[in-house]
Amino acid sequence: MSVPLLKIGVVLSTMAMITNWMSQTLPSLVGLNTTKLTAAQGGYPDRSTGVLPANPEDSWQVYSSAQDSEGRCVCTVVAPQQSMCSRDARTKQLRQLLEKVQNMTQSIQVLDQRTQRDLQYVEKMEVQLRGLETKFRQVEENHKQNIAKQYKAIKAKMEELRPLIPVLEEYKADAKLVLQFKAEVQNLTSVLSELQEEMGAYDYEELHNRVSNLEDRLRACMQKLVPMDPPHICPVFIAACGKLTGISDPITIKTSGSRFGSWMTDPLAPEGDTRVWYMDGYHNNRFVREYKSMHDFMTSDNFTSHRLPHPWSGTGQVVYNGSIYFNKFQSHVIIKFDFRTSAISKSRQLDYAGFSNAYHYAWGGHSDIDLMVDEGGLWAVYATNQNAGNIVVSKLHPGTLQIVKSWATNHPKRSAGESFMICGTLYVYYAYSTNSSTYEYIDIAFQNKYSHISMLDYNPRDRALYAWNNGHQVLYNVTLFHVIRSEEL
Repeated sequence: MSVPLLKIGVVLSTMAMITNWMSQTLPSLVGLNTTKLTAAQGGYPDRSTGVLPANPEDSWQVYSSAQDSEGRCVCTVVAPQQSMCSRDARTKQLRQLLEKVQNMTQSIQVLDQRTQRDLQYVEKMEVQLRGLETKFRQVEENHKQNIAKQYKAIKAKMEELRPLIPVLEEYKADAKLVLQFKAEVQNLTSVLSELQEEMGAYDYEELHNRVSNLEDRLRACMQKLVPMDPPHICPVFIAACGKLTGISDPITIKTSGSRFGSWMTDPLAPEGDTRVWYMDGYHNNRFVREYKSMHDFMTSDNFTSHRLPHPWSGTGQVVYNGSIYFNKFQSHVIIKFDFRTSAISKSRQLDYAGFSNAYHYAWGGHSDIDLMVDEGGLWAVYATNQNAGNIVVSKLHPGTLQIVKSWATNHPKRSAGESFMICGTLYVYYAYSTNSSTYEYIDIAFQNKYSHISMLDYNPRDRALYAWNNGHQVLYNVTLFHVIRSEEL
């Protein structure tokens, strides 16, 4: 800012020096040395220098050092008549000087205009520079604030990731188990290869006997892994339990019925019994279809119809050991209906359980009470006012329908789309283990092929999930991870 102003000062000082030189030196150059002071218009003093000969008509008068209203230098020269001094040498010299003075005056005016214009430009530049300086300060302050915000965000992210450290340690331990399992699979592959080579040496009957022998040995092994309850208390499907690690792509078995419904097979049915049970709708219906086999269900509409004494509510029915368990419409009553006798063998209220769309799944449909079966027996999943609408898991006695034990969770039932039990663990959008009463969030891919699932149940005999998906009956195969340790055998 100081350099342009200094230049303007130099220009103005130069103009003043030129004016002073003209007023003092010009008369002496032409021999005019008589000086007098007069008052010009506007109140400014004028200095007039002139020659005073005897005849006033021959006189010269030069006026200088006058300023107009805008502060500019004005020089006035009155010359004698041309006829009197046209031959005077000093007159020619004076005329030349007058022309130079006029030129200088014009140059000074142009310079003054340029100076005024430059001064305005400098003033604008000063304002812009001050604004730019203010913006730089704002940018610097914003940068400091952004750094502080980023630091807080990173710190908060680290606090979120800190609880994952123990999970990572568990995955490291699981990785070691996977390596062990891989080695066992390689050993099993070699055994199967040897068995395949030996198969050519046996006829069908002998091979069948060997397979039967292997099945007996496998059942004995499973009994050691999963102890059975006494038959008179609670029949249990014998299978090695494990952690759900994968769900296959859906397999569409049939397209039939309305948007909502349920279908299933009996996990405790005798060997060779592959009947399919089919219930269309989620309320105000009491007819259950029985198909003789899965093949009949897939290829025909030949079925036997069973009429229940009461309509069901929701899609949480389950067929277990020859009986169907369902929630009576508009109540919290559980009914056990025996297909062999076509009669109700037991009914009981599920205390405090919500009903009539009080605590349904996210899709609605009176799905307040969901009955299901896994390797351990019969379960009920519901919600109560006492648990603030959060999911309650209860183990039921299949004969008396009494609650054996209950687990209250902290997850609202209305936020769940559907749920199922595998090996005592409830799978929703998380996994809740009743064995340890702990939660675990899971990340298992699941394909909802037809956009709307109204029923999803696990069958421990088939190791598959049965689903009703928008008028399509669908199956999903599941993968369970189980490590057999030598001390368990």
